[in-house]
Amino acid sequence: MFDSQTPQPRLERRDAAENRQRILDASLRLFEQNGVEQVSMNQIAAAAQIGPGTLYRRYKNKSELCLDLMRENIVLHFENIEAYLTQNRTNSPSQRLKGVLDLFIRFREKKSQLLKGVEESAATNRFKSRTQSPLYIELHQLLVELFDEMSVTGQPKPNSVFKADMLLMALSSDSYSFQRDERGYSPEMFLEQICLIFNSQP
Repeated sequence: MFDSQTPQPRLERRDAAENRQRILDASLRLFEQNGVEQVSMNQIAAAAQIGPGTLYRRYKNKSELCLDLMRENIVLHFENIEAYLTQNRTNSPSQRLKGVLDLFIRFREKKSQLLKGVEESAATNRFKSRTQSPLYIELHQLLVELFDEMSVTGQPKPNSVFKADMLLMALSSDSYSFQRDERGYSPEMFLEQICLIFNSQP
């Protein structure tokens, strides 16, 4: 699933591969110490002992860097979703939607810092940049398919693309962190509220 949307690693010269590993090691160390938002690309280049030009030739921004750090985790996450959907294919689309959201919320809890980094970029239009992320594209496609399944025959069909956009906005780092930290919703409570809003079937 995710693999088709994600650029695959190219065959690299040894020095390029070594640079990439130094960048990933340095950025992960800095992110763990300071948080993704507080770390600049220049700090990463300095910690990796490479020039800023070398860093920017490989990663345009922190979003791309975080995505590379997250690659294996994201692939595994979508494999888990695919396995869940296969095992529960006879369940209603509403039930399957809840299961997919539960898996994603657990994933977000475990990888919150890096996921936030994946969602951000140096682009001026942050939302547009986020919607072009392979992670967003893959989730969006899954949600649209489930919302299409929920459509009731004989009734006006909701715009599944719009609903998927709104749901992913609610699941974004900023929105999720606000509900958890400011409103006091646990992951379980957040899931229940999201399902009440976006599930059109019992």
